[in-house]
Amino acid sequence: MSIDVHNETDHRVDVRELVALAEFVYAAMRVHRGADLAITLVDEPAMERLHVQWMDLEGPTDVMSFPMDELRPGRDGERLQEGVLGDIVLCPSVAHRQAAGAGHSFEEELLLLTTHGILHLLGYDHAEPEEEREMFDLQRTLLLTFLAGRGRPQG
Repeated sequence: MSIDVHNETDHRVDVRELVALAEFVYAAMRVHRGADLAITLVDEPAMERLHVQWMDLEGPTDVMSFPMDELRPGRDGERLQEGVLGDIVLCPSVAHRQAAGAGHSFEEELLLLTTHGILHLLGYDHAEPEEEREMFDLQRTLLLTFLAGRGRPQG
C-alpha cells in the first residue's frame, strides 16, 4: 500500500497520524491494501488556484479530492480492486480557522478533512440531503472510531 503525504506548507503536521487514519479508513471501507493515495498539504494561494481551476469557485477551500481509478468500497464476497484511489489536497491554514470555529483541535480537523476526502474518492458525495446524511454519518463514525482506538480525546 502506498499512502504518501507531502507537506508543502510551514504547518507542523503529524504525517504518521494521517497515514494511520488512511490505513484505518481503508480497512473499514474494505479498500484494497495496494490502492495508492497521495495527500498533499498546500498553502492558500495554491488551494485557491486549484479551487478556481477545478470548481470555478473563488477563494481557498479546506479539502479537494481527485479520484483516479474510481475504486469503490469492497463488499462481502467481492474481490477488492487494486489501483490508484487518487489525491487529496488539504489546506492547513483553512483547516486551522475551521477548527477554532468548531471548537476542536487543528489535528482533529485535518483528520476529519482527510476522512472526508477519502470518502469522496470512494464515490460518496453530499450534493443531496440524503447523500449528505449518509456521508457525514459515515465520516463521523469512522473518525470517532479511529480516535477512540488511538486513545485520543474526542471533541
